[in-house]
Formats: sequence, C-alpha cells, structure tokens
Amino acid sequence: MHPDLSLANSQDTPADTLHALAQSNDEMLRAAVALNPASERRTLDILSQDKSTWVAGLVEQRAQREAGLLSIHPSAIIHPEAQLGANVTVGPYTVIHANVCIGDNTVIGSHCELGHPVFRGASGPLTIGRDSLIRSHSVFYAGSSFGDRLVTGHRVAVREATHAGANLQIGTLSDIQGSCEIGNHVRFHSNVHIGQHSKIGNYVWIFPYVVLTNDPHPPSDMMLGVTVKDFVAIATLSVVLPGVTIHEGVLIGAHSSVARDVEADMVAAGVPAKVVCPTSQIKLRDGSGQPAYPWRRHFHRGYPDDVVAQWLAEFP
Repeated sequence: MHPDLSLANSQDTPADTLHALAQSNDEMLRAAVALNPASERRTLDILSQDKSTWVAGLVEQRAQREAGLLSIHPSAIIHPEAQLGANVTVGPYTVIHANVCIGDNTVIGSHCELGHPVFRGASGPLTIGRDSLIRSHSVFYAGSSFGDRLVTGHRVAVREATHAGANLQIGTLSDIQGSCEIGNHVRFHSNVHIGQHSKIGNYVWIFPYVVLTNDPHPPSDMMLGVTVKDFVAIATLSVVLPGVTIHEGVLIGAHSSVARDVEADMVAAGVPAKVVCPTSQIKLRDGSGQPAYPWRRHFHRGYPDDVVAQWLAEFP
C-alpha cells in the first residue's frame, strides 16, 4: 500500500497529518481521510466541500451515520447522489447507484444492487417507499417505483419501468421483467415470473412457480401482457398465456394453463383451463359450511385495520 494511503487509513495518524492529506490532489487519499474516525471536524469541513462528489458524499454519509440516521456497512458502495431517508440500514457489499431514492426506516440486506443501469432506452430514478425490507442478493433496475412497505425475499430481480403501490411482497427467486403495473397489497410467493407489460390489480395473490407470459408466438417481437384484476388468486405452477385477462375475484386452480379470459368470481382449472363453477360454491374446510370466496370475507391477516373494516362491512 502507498505510504500516504496507509497514513490516511490509520487511526494512529496525527490529526495535523490527516488535515494535510485532506488537501491532497489524490481523490483516494481524501476519501480515506473522510472515512478515518481520527479525522477532526475542521478536516471534515474541508472535505464536505470537496470538488469530488464522491468524497463530499462520504462526509455527508458519515455525518448521518454518526447522528444515528443511517447504518451503512463499510463495504457498501453508495453513490453520493443517492438519496437515503432517515434510519436506513444498508448491508455488506450492497451497491446503490446515483438515481436512487430510499424512504425512511428501510432495511437493505447484503449483496444487493439498487438502481442497476438500464442500457437500452431512457430511465428515471428508482424509488423505494418507506418502511421497506429488501433481502440479500436482490437487484432492482433504475426507472421503477414502489410504494411504502415493500418486502422481498432473497435473490429477487426487478427490471425497469415497474410501478407498484404499497405493501407489495415479492418472494424469493421471483422475477419481474419490467414495464409492469402492480397495485396495492399484492403478494407474490417464491419463484414467480411476471412477464413484461403485465398489469396486476389490488389484493392479488400469486403463488409459487406461477408464470405470466407475454409472447403469443415465441420467439417474436410482439408482447401481449397479462391482466389480472383485483382479489384474484392464482394457485401454484399455473401458466397464464399472453393477452389473457383474469377478472376480479377469480380463482385459478393449481397446475392450470390459462389461454382464455376468465370472467369475474369464477373458478378455472385444467390444461387448458376451463371454468369449473362460481367461486361461491367452494366451501371452507373447517366444517362451518361457509363459502371460502370471496376470500376477504374470512382472511384478514396482514391487512390494515381500515381495509379489514371495509371488508367486514361488506360481508356482515
């Protein structure tokens, strides 16, 4: 290691020496001084006005961390132009690019990448709402937005131009291919694939290994996204073919291949999927004889009190 860099990194280096190194022409030396706990306030004040936005950003992040507003692992790489709210935690080896805005009280695990560059076409910022949890090895591209309380599993990938409401849950190893619209309170389980141009409503459940496709005659350049309306539940290992609309309150049975639109409040199942019966004919298996659907009649776990109150009023 260069001797001056060793001095800039060492907490045993005299304060006057660190102050002198802070005025070096070497950006790496100035950055090391900015991170050195032994650097005095007079030195940090100089570096806060540094010509390098990286060095100045390190001073700002250090100030926020010392004020208890940020908890950032030293191995994380955060662009100085990224905007992090209060009480944000960033785990080891995570990379956060310039055009990223993260809401208050968000926790980001290790080995994540937020704001991954979009190499084709223009993209805007990546916005993550407050009180979110992004678990390790997840990648979010630039140009997307997510409401408050986003929660992911591990190894999630989300491409650009995806816009989602509040309380989205994305399970481990799930993949959202971009240019998608997603409503509020949507829950994807693990290993879910959402093709480009999918439109998903509110209070939708998509269970493990479900695939929403978009190419009507692969391979081609045509994309016909799937539309899923409010309160739909799609059971495990189902495939929805391009351009299909699944209307409100539908239940898709496990292992189904859905090639045609399904009207509201129906059960569709099979390969190819066919309408079996109205959802109201399915009874709870608790011996009560009550209908299992609409599911919001009896299932309320994890939903806000005001929403549950509306459902209880709807089904007294």
